[in-house]
Amino acid sequence: MKDLFSLQGRVALVTGGSRGIGRMITAGFLEYGAKVYICARKKEQCDATAAALTRQGRECISLPQDISTVEGCRALAEQIMQREGKLDILVNNAGAAWGAEFDAFPEHGWDKVMNLNVKSPFFLTQALHPALKAAASEDRPAKVINIASIDGIRLNPLETYSYHASKAALIYLTKRVAAKLVAERILVTAIAPGPFASDMNRAARDHADAVAARTPLRRIGRDEDMAGAAIYLASRAGDYVVGETIAVDGGLTYADLAPGPS
Repeated sequence: MKDLFSLQGRVALVTGGSRGIGRMITAGFLEYGAKVYICARKKEQCDATAAALTRQGRECISLPQDISTVEGCRALAEQIMQREGKLDILVNNAGAAWGAEFDAFPEHGWDKVMNLNVKSPFFLTQALHPALKAAASEDRPAKVINIASIDGIRLNPLETYSYHASKAALIYLTKRVAAKLVAERILVTAIAPGPFASDMNRAARDHADAVAARTPLRRIGRDEDMAGAAIYLASRAGDYVVGETIAVDGGLTYADLAPGPS
């Protein structure tokens, strides 16, 4: 039991790992012993994050890559295969959002979000399938963790049509891919974050007190909340979880049902 959450000796790839939720997960994986590759579109930011997190024997490697296309996904997978030959943990975190009024919502705002939030996780997992199979075993399954959102479970008042659709699709895609890959000891799950401060969630970042007031736990998410959920799923502790999506949101999904503070 003492090593239940250890990631010692495991190799992970976190897309969108240079900031926000991706960085939270990366820092947690490093703390628990994994060697972590991070991917981001912007090279300077990816390199800077990897340099900042590489310390005290922890190894974080920057692999800048635009994965909004199938070609980009395959190029990233090729880099991993050349460097490692196998991959224990894949976190599909890179994502995009778009908001616009219904009558003005643009096609490019639809395509950009659906491509990065749904298409890329599928094709990157497909491209890394050989590396995941090479790492997987009966005693230590490989893991794929998709980062969805509670906006795939419940509505928010913002007109983010493609984002809502993409995250709902990713939750169901998680189930479908999990059903296919479980026989190969590759376990696919998802996390649906709620209010965490990030460039993606500017409301939680810039108006934390107001967002906390609407959340049953009366606070926004902390780095360790997100890292803890990802470590659970990535480690031996999560070896019997298949196809499920865990909401990490302080109860926000159920805010309308929760009693107010006493």
